Amino acid sequence: MLHKIKPLIKSHYLIIFFIISIFSLEIIFRALTNINIFTTGTFISFIFIIVISTLFFLICSIFTKKISYILAIILLVFTGLIYSTQFIYFKFFRTFYSIYSATNSTAVFEFWGDISTLLLQNLHWFLLFFLPATLIGFIGNKYIPFQRLPLKNVGIIAGSIIVFHLVGLATIHASGEDKNTAYDLYYKSNNPILSADRLGIFTTMRIDLQRLATGWSPKLEVANPYLPAMKPVQGEPVGEPNDLEPKEEKIIEYNTMEIDFASLIENEKNKSIREMHEYFSSVPPTTKNEYTGKFAGYNLVFLTAEGFSPYAVHEEVTPTLYKLVHEGYHFPNFYNPIWGVSTTDGEYVATTGLIPKAGTWSFRESHRNYLPFVMGNQLNKLGYKSMAYHNHSYDYYRRDLSHPNMGYDYKGIGNGLKVRRVWPASDLEMMEVSVDEYIHEEPFHAYYMTMSGHMQYNFFGNNMAAKNKEHVDHLPLSTQAKAYIATHVELDRAMEFLLNSLEEAGVADNTLIVMSADHYPYGLEFETINEFLGHKVEKNFELFRSPLIIFAKGMQPMTIDKPVSSLDIIPTISNLLGLEYDSRLLMGRDILSDSDPLVIFKNRSWITDKGRYNGDTGKFTPNEGIDVNEDYVEWMNAIVESKFFYSQRILETDYYRKVLGDLED
Repeated sequence: MLHKIKPLIKSHYLIIFFIISIFSLEIIFRALTNINIFTTGTFISFIFIIVISTLFFLICSIFTKKISYILAIILLVFTGLIYSTQFIYFKFFRTFYSIYSATNSTAVFEFWGDISTLLLQNLHWFLLFFLPATLIGFIGNKYIPFQRLPLKNVGIIAGSIIVFHLVGLATIHASGEDKNTAYDLYYKSNNPILSADRLGIFTTMRIDLQRLATGWSPKLEVANPYLPAMKPVQGEPVGEPNDLEPKEEKIIEYNTMEIDFASLIENEKNKSIREMHEYFSSVPPTTKNEYTGKFAGYNLVFLTAEGFSPYAVHEEVTPTLYKLVHEGYHFPNFYNPIWGVSTTDGEYVATTGLIPKAGTWSFRESHRNYLPFVMGNQLNKLGYKSMAYHNHSYDYYRRDLSHPNMGYDYKGIGNGLKVRRVWPASDLEMMEVSVDEYIHEEPFHAYYMTMSGHMQYNFFGNNMAAKNKEHVDHLPLSTQAKAYIATHVELDRAMEFLLNSLEEAGVADNTLIVMSADHYPYGLEFETINEFLGHKVEKNFELFRSPLIIFAKGMQPMTIDKPVSSLDIIPTISNLLGLEYDSRLLMGRDILSDSDPLVIFKNRSWITDKGRYNGDTGKFTPNEGIDVNEDYVEWMNAIVESKFFYSQRILETDYYRKVLGDLED
């Protein structure tokens, strides 16, 4: 009996090698990217690794010995390539790339200098992912039999693939159907970080490929949370009304436009679009308030600052940034969540007031859409001169498509912006060569996507850090922390030049400056962030706390403590400038209105005035002294889910054109 079993086992050495090799790479990958190892997610990934390993074995087993040997090497090189590139991408961007991003990989290679440095620093780990391919290449022929299997054996192997796949699906179903479970990530939502944790990187990429090929879009499985019957009943304030006092009837005005939703609903034949009409017609609009039109007619300079954070604001070293943060409207609880495609998604949120669609480049995909609420298009209707600048390659992330669609005469390096091609380029130089193009043509609006604050944060590969090193040498900080601040010295000098130019041109009293970051500085090691904070950073909420600048010369400084985010920038600016917009059609809210605050994060976590909900753990922590009923969390989760869904649908359907195109005409 034994003499029959040994040859049988030996004939399957290859599949055993595949399973051990790929699962070992999975464990190494999890350890290097801070993904939990001892979880059900690792077990689920192991089951699907058995599936992929068996598939690899099947592919090799239907060919001759020589071809089988070559195919085994190729398949393991392919596997190593997936793990190694995702590892390097994660080290650089703190997320995993999608198939969509991989097909546009030329954008990533513009960072070849930083990526090369990162690759050299992690070369031993990078090469480790190719160890299985190397081993089978050198010793495979000696210890592993490569042979064509009989047809009946091929059928058995194919059947085992199906069985193990079904086992994997059963395990996923057993995980429960709550938000961010393995089931949810497999069937319903898109979150590469959580998916890699709970399904494994191989399965995550396979699902992503399937969705890209089929044009998959998530479905909304919650009822409209804005219907009166859905809202949880909260306790009413206790007090005795005084009926003897005369009541002055207050006229309430809303930030809405003349959209006949009733007619749109009645005449719409497409069920999906009709549901969008029904949803947006039910969203509570924000009211006009004492800040409505406070800066009407002002010029606007709007910036998305690369890697800007509280750590860049230093009273001595970056005094202009300090002035802008503290002498305008001050937002100590402003959050800048990171999204799927770092900079371009962060820019998309800040400039459109929409949540980006996962797995794609939302800004690029929006370039054919009608975007009535972005600042360029809104202000162009009022006769503003609208310019946009970016001190990097003009077509990076296809800004050459998205930014003209926002109403801008757009310039970057390669299509009109004349700055030195160094890495990263100078924000000060960009400001110096651009200001005169608009500052004497009131009313004007200038939009900037800055670059000087880009990683890597060191003094040998970052020109801006090296240029400003003398300004940070005296600080009692680590080298990386000093280099980070040094890059923002350049942004500080750019803003100083802007303020001086506005003053000299006599328009400082009539210009509003708005600036936020694209994302937190993920190029900093967590140890460095802890150093800045003086304690270990809380990674689900605190990590994304950031400055928002809203400043005009002579304005009365004011602190707004409510939790707010980059989604709220467009409705807030629109209200301050007294622009006509519809607050129901944006995912954020006017910060200065009396609307309830809501900060939304990529993993469906959220913060309100009542507490915070962790989307990863499913735990709600109420603020001190706050008590909410048991339906509150479910209701807020439904609101968050609806905002994700309908924001994506706006992008996919060019919805603004459907409801506002006629008004524009």
